[in-house]
Amino acid sequence: MADIDLGKYGVWRHYGGFTPESAAEIERLGYGTLWLGGSPGNELEMVEPLLQATTTLKVATGIVNIWSTSAKAIAESVHRIDAKYPGRFLLGVGVGHPEATAEYRSPYQALVDYLDELDQHGVPADRRVLAALGPKVLTLSTARGAGAHPYLTTPEHTREAREILGTEAILAPEQKVVLDDHADAARAIGRKTVDNPYLHLKNYVNNLKRLGFTDADIADGGSDRLIDALALHGSAAQIAAGLRAHIDAGADHVAIQVLPPKDSPIPTLSALAEVLFPH
Repeated sequence: MADIDLGKYGVWRHYGGFTPESAAEIERLGYGTLWLGGSPGNELEMVEPLLQATTTLKVATGIVNIWSTSAKAIAESVHRIDAKYPGRFLLGVGVGHPEATAEYRSPYQALVDYLDELDQHGVPADRRVLAALGPKVLTLSTARGAGAHPYLTTPEHTREAREILGTEAILAPEQKVVLDDHADAARAIGRKTVDNPYLHLKNYVNNLKRLGFTDADIADGGSDRLIDALALHGSAAQIAAGLRAHIDAGADHVAIQVLPPKDSPIPTLSALAEVLFPH
């Protein structure tokens, strides 16, 4: 396991959606890690301002895409960040999805080759996690990294992933949430994010089918059953119970993605913090 304490809960958001001010507030609320969604560029220039504005908060990439970033350049950025803020950065890497990448060929081997390059440039295996859904990459994530950062999953997937990873590897799934106890309104928000693009990307669809969801669940923007699983909604207490289900299933850490994505996450995170981090 990586020698880095992510805390039990963190915040997942597109890398352009965090500011130093929001990072400081998220740290004050008790969250342990910021997950920079999307694929930040080679320089990872958004990381240091977030670390500078905080004292113990960790920053992780969720994820750096191997097709669009150079392993050598990423390694240089990792070393630069570690020199200034030792022990506070975790590199998440992954292959993305074929629909968005013209170069997408033999993704497993390409990921192995990328990890080989990271090794050559001195990025320790215990300072990186892999975007992993299926058994093959989950196994790779513990053989060649500190663990896994699955996206768009359920506690059932978390349980299966923990069995594959063993007891020592980091398991940090992402979970979407909508703080709204009006079910129809909350589902509409969740469905908008889940359907486009994820229900049209075969790696996510295949994983959902492995978890028991059907073609009918995935069609027409997603069934209520599917959306309720992938975008928790309700009161802060109800959402917290859904987040804890990942922990109970074997997650070390849950990366919370607040929806809608363009709204400030702080009100939802504040409400959840009162339940997740009782004084």
